[in-house]
Formats: sequence, structure tokens, C-alpha cells
Amino acid sequence: MSSTLNTAFLSSSGEYTFFKFRDRVITFLTGKRLEKYTKILEWDNGYLVVLCKNKNEEVLEEDYIDLLPILDNLLIEANEFLKPIKEVEISYDFPK
Repeated sequence: MSSTLNTAFLSSSGEYTFFKFRDRVITFLTGKRLEKYTKILEWDNGYLVVLCKNKNEEVLEEDYIDLLPILDNLLIEANEFLKPIKEVEISYDFPK
């Protein structure tokens, strides 16, 4: 079990996804169909496999998020930012 110090949090609102780690929130555009993330299936140093609920669909869908190009576009050193993250949880409780 990781402490919250080593846990990142994933959520969404409208067309945006939020990836929060410690005091940083990375915001990026996602598809218009996304309703919410429901489960993290895999975390692999910047690569996420998630289950999500899409609008007007009953079945949960597997989706993939690659944070490396996003961090690169934001001029964030990916290795330094990602190294301390041991797990990712879904949380819609933190402020956007």
C-alpha cells in the first residue's frame, strides 16, 4: 500500500482530464464521449490503462492514456515527475 505522497489521482470533467500528483494538476483535453473514469487497470510509468464510462453507452470501455507526450508538450521533465508515483487512483474529490 502506497502513501498518498506517492499516489496520483485521475479524474475528468466535461471534455477535460485531470492528473493530480502532489501540488501539480496536469489538465488535458479528452474525448467528448467521456462521462467518467471508473477504474485504473494498469499504471506503467506514465502509461495508464483505464476503464471509463462513455455517454449513452452501458458497457464500460477500456482506454489508454500516455502522459509522456503531454508532459513533454508542457515542458515537464517526465522522468523526474513520474518517478515517485507508485500508484494512480480515481478521485473526483479534489478541486480542479
